[in-house]
Amino acid sequence: METFWFCVIALLWLGYLFLEGFDFGVGMLLPVLGRDEAERRVLINTIGPVWDGNEVWLLVAGGATFAAFPDWYASLFSSAYLPLTLFLLALIGRGVAFEYRGKVDSARWRRVWDTVIVAGSWTAALGVGLILSATVFGLPLDAAGDRVGSPFAAVSPETLLGAVAVAGYALVHGAVFLSLKTEGQVRLRARGLALKVAPFALLPLLVLLLTVQLRFGSAWTWAASIVVALAALGAYARLVLGREGQAFALMGVAVAATVAALFGALYPNVLPSTLDPAWSLTVAGAASSPYTLTVMTWVAGFGTPAVLVYQGWTYWVFRRRIGTRHIPPVHVPAGREP
Repeated sequence: METFWFCVIALLWLGYLFLEGFDFGVGMLLPVLGRDEAERRVLINTIGPVWDGNEVWLLVAGGATFAAFPDWYASLFSSAYLPLTLFLLALIGRGVAFEYRGKVDSARWRRVWDTVIVAGSWTAALGVGLILSATVFGLPLDAAGDRVGSPFAAVSPETLLGAVAVAGYALVHGAVFLSLKTEGQVRLRARGLALKVAPFALLPLLVLLLTVQLRFGSAWTWAASIVVALAALGAYARLVLGREGQAFALMGVAVAATVAALFGALYPNVLPSTLDPAWSLTVAGAASSPYTLTVMTWVAGFGTPAVLVYQGWTYWVFRRRIGTRHIPPVHVPAGREP
């Protein structure tokens, strides 16, 4: 049962990275692909109906970790408290910006909230990459599972590489998503940008996977890492041919294989100690009681289908492309700033 819930948490992170990854990317690209107010509204509207639902995966991943592996939750969240706080503040800022951006008909007002969206998207993507890579590479934990050292113990060359890797993936994923969801010049610019930046933006992810496999890998996690590279190449090839939907699906394969490679290399640990391997938190040692895990399994069995159906229905309803022709003109009252 402990291993089952370890896999469930990995799947929850997969859902979050795939769904929230592209809406982080949209936020990052807001000033790059949105040349005017109508185009920026097109970009925001591509994720408007879904961005908050995508964050459900993060909430459930955190809640499942707290309930199934309380020691993992306690050690990770206390050891990486400052990066986690910055990550959460970035998510809050993005959410507020999406809601408040259109409340005042002022170019200055919109520019302020656009800046918050861009900064929050970059910070959140970097933050989630740092936290996940800290989980894989480990933290300086003592025998009691407490952090030893400064509040910035989670920041290291390896975790910074992980931060850049996730941000690079989100950037490309967002550009591919926009090429799939928009039309006209925005679609062409998004596709062109994805083709230009993908070879460079995805390189840190491949370096991260290579580093993890050289340290902790096994035969099957090496195979998963190879799948990541092949899926990324396939996505690029399909995008060259204008097959945005297939490219987007292959980006999903890439992130799925990435999660498999990272969590597979982590197992049977849930949080390694960089001070002494004997102090690492393991799946068996950090898990809740069998009764708790059994109750969680029943709850998840009823709740998960409802969430999947609701999210699937949302994406189906808002599946069509969006262009500037769908955006009504901004009404500018007399005497107000345009």
